[in-house]
Amino acid sequence: MPHFSIEYSANLEAHIDMPALLEVLRSAAIETGLFPTAGIRIRAFRADHVSLADGNPQHAFLDLLIRLREGRPQAAKEAATAHIFKALEGFLAPSMVTHSIALSMEMRDIDARLSPKAGSIRAHLQKDS
Repeated sequence: MPHFSIEYSANLEAHIDMPALLEVLRSAAIETGLFPTAGIRIRAFRADHVSLADGNPQHAFLDLLIRLREGRPQAAKEAATAHIFKALEGFLAPSMVTHSIALSMEMRDIDARLSPKAGSIRAHLQKDS
């Protein structure tokens, strides 16, 4: 697992291809070697009502939150954060040149004792391979 949750201002949809961004992030997550492929979950939530900076409605934002089970080494999490943020920045770079966009990311641990999980994706991946 990690769970990637993207929150973004609705006006960003005019400037970026959100499904393509999700694929860039999924690939970057796999490239880190830190996350099992079967555990990766990426979704995006549009914020229809926002107020940024000086209130100019042209400003946009994208915030990426990555939640993952505790226990991974700090250095590995820092390297993964840097790798994923670089992919995110690279994807948004062309839009950031011509539009006012605030970009942020945070990775945080989940206490496994307070976060039960169940699923069948791994079993189905094994059948498909």
